[in-house]
Amino acid sequence: MKVVTAGGLDFACEILRNGGLLAFPTETVYGLGGNAYSDETVAKIFQYKSRPSFNPVSVCYSSFCQASRDVEINLKARLLAEQFLPGALTIVLKRKIDSKISWICSAGEDTIGIRVPNNSTALNLLRKLDFPLAAPSANISSELSTTTAQSVCESLKNCEDLVVLDGGRCNLGIESTIIDLSVESQPKILRRGAISKEEIESKCGFTLIETEHSKSGHHKPKKPILINVRKIEKEDALLAFGNPIPGAKYCLNLSYSANLTEAAKNLFFMLRKLDSTDAKRICVMPIPNTDIGQAINDRLEKAAQNDN
Repeated sequence: MKVVTAGGLDFACEILRNGGLLAFPTETVYGLGGNAYSDETVAKIFQYKSRPSFNPVSVCYSSFCQASRDVEINLKARLLAEQFLPGALTIVLKRKIDSKISWICSAGEDTIGIRVPNNSTALNLLRKLDFPLAAPSANISSELSTTTAQSVCESLKNCEDLVVLDGGRCNLGIESTIIDLSVESQPKILRRGAISKEEIESKCGFTLIETEHSKSGHHKPKKPILINVRKIEKEDALLAFGNPIPGAKYCLNLSYSANLTEAAKNLFFMLRKLDSTDAKRICVMPIPNTDIGQAINDRLEKAAQNDN
């Protein structure tokens, strides 16, 4: 595995042009990118992630205008783009008949999830390419998302020929919000993320339909995780929020000042740190279920399910 800095963009582009894969930073988490026009390359992404089935993956573009080559743009999509792109948002839209995007990206469906990341390294990379990047999170499926180049190397350590573009730690640290506008009259939120449902509704003036997929977060620590804890044992690792509960063997604090944005940025990074200790379990203090706190709690609730 080779790690290059943002100064190695030309090398990174050559890897992608030659059909290779590149882990690169976005404002949310690191993505595992490859040529979205190539069936072979997109299939390799699933192989690297040990993803058991072809679930849809988002496609990253340098601009909303570039994405319009592959998807049917409607009024609500334009409103979202004007307010939030580039940004931590994935918009699912109808695929154009002449789109060259691999059908594997959308698992054979006639929709594509488009993404314009708000990260200078990612945008500079995308501008140098003449194809968009299929880019799910850069981690083994079922593991925690990665927010640093080091955590990418740890998760994908068996992918010896992978190149990692080190752009530092991700600013937001939690995945993008997914909005389905493929049927414009029925806008749906498929996954809560870094941009809240309430903020989108407020700024764009339409209501998002909740779906059974709205609560997402399939990434799990290896250790048992307990949420909303107010009492701990001496062998526990504590993921604190605000004033920490005393007595834990290990303790990391999402935000001493109880700031939800800071907590989101630290979530996966700190869960990975605690998961690497010899603690028996990870205990998480209550997180307010407002704004981005809803996305944090979605991830934590899924991680706490007893199917590790």
